[in-house]
Amino acid sequence: MAAPKSGKAASAAKEQSGAVKGYLFIYNAAQVVGWSYILYQLVNYYLLQGPEFRNSITLWDYTRVSVIIFQNAAFVEILNAAFGLVKSNPVLTLFQVFSRMMVVVGVVMATPTAKVSPGLPIALFAWSVTEIIRYGYYALNIVKFVPYILVFLRYTTFIALYPIGVTGELLCFWWAQSYAKSNTVWSIEMPNIYNMTFSYFALLWIVMLGYIPLFPQLYLHMFAQRRKMLGGGDSKKAAAKKTH
Repeated sequence: MAAPKSGKAASAAKEQSGAVKGYLFIYNAAQVVGWSYILYQLVNYYLLQGPEFRNSITLWDYTRVSVIIFQNAAFVEILNAAFGLVKSNPVLTLFQVFSRMMVVVGVVMATPTAKVSPGLPIALFAWSVTEIIRYGYYALNIVKFVPYILVFLRYTTFIALYPIGVTGELLCFWWAQSYAKSNTVWSIEMPNIYNMTFSYFALLWIVMLGYIPLFPQLYLHMFAQRRKMLGGGDSKKAAAKKTH
């Protein structure tokens, strides 16, 4: 049997736990603010501004800085899961974050065609609404105050938003591969000093085809979570006991 912790050690553990909770709350709250701003930019670009504005700047140029910052900041979630700071599955988290980061860094930023793909506004809309709800749920869960409506939205809106988001992402990939097919951008051809070859065009198709086995798993995982949180019993009470 392990010896009981001294008062000093117990106090340090408690302080560490408080520090972790504070860090997680700040991170999630910052992401809510960031994605709310991206959603505002999307609405402003298409609904509040006139055609002159849209002709003067592309959606990507208008939203680029905020999307790069807040989408790539999701990499922190992989570390949080890997180090046990949250209860998320590290593998599922890796797939979710990688697919988004690949779209932003490896597709939209990497090719001129993906920047004007019709999939970009579709993906940004699905991402922003999803992330506002998700990060809001996580932040309020830390302080043990999650309204039931937020729990319901967290485990219901994905039914429509996940397929919409995937559609937007794949459209971005499709526009990018059409450019990569006729250009050698980001590819390495023989001969070269490294004696190796790399096809960016092939990579895009590998990732696109990877959606076939991976998306159903993530989607069904969310349905399993939905049944756990909303399916039967006093869901308000069950949700209140859940922690991220």
